Amino acid sequence: MRAIEVAAGEAFRTLGMGAVADDAPPSLEALANYQRDGRAWVATDSGDVAVAYILVDLVDRFAHIEQVTVHPLHARQGLGGQLIDEAARWAAIFGLDGMTLTAFEEVPWNAPYYARLGFRPVPEREWPGGLYRIVQSERAHGLDAWPRIVMKRRLPGG
Repeated sequence: MRAIEVAAGEAFRTLGMGAVADDAPPSLEALANYQRDGRAWVATDSGDVAVAYILVDLVDRFAHIEQVTVHPLHARQGLGGQLIDEAARWAAIFGLDGMTLTAFEEVPWNAPYYARLGFRPVPEREWPGGLYRIVQSERAHGLDAWPRIVMKRRLPGG
């Protein structure tokens, strides 16, 4: 999973976002915590090699997508959407209200992509406490150097 993150991060470099490309992937300990808690899903290729993954946190009665990453050699095959749909099924089982995420507003494979998957912008005045803390943490890590957006997708019945 860490190798997927590093490979996928290189695309940010082409947009002048080298700091994002250089950001360290999640630690093995963090990944193990997501796996142990049942909040990580992986897509594999025909050889059963991991090529995409998603990590989800529970935030304010929503499944918050902490990270969804597809290896560039397997991009544009619908894997990210499939992983998001799997996480949505999990969220529905637990009776959560929907899904949230933060994204780069102007990066084509970020906010515009999520909008095509049914995510909608959430104005700052509507951010609940947990989501607000996530955005503050991202700002502290310098991610607000590029326009960011908070997005939400309701689950059926949510």
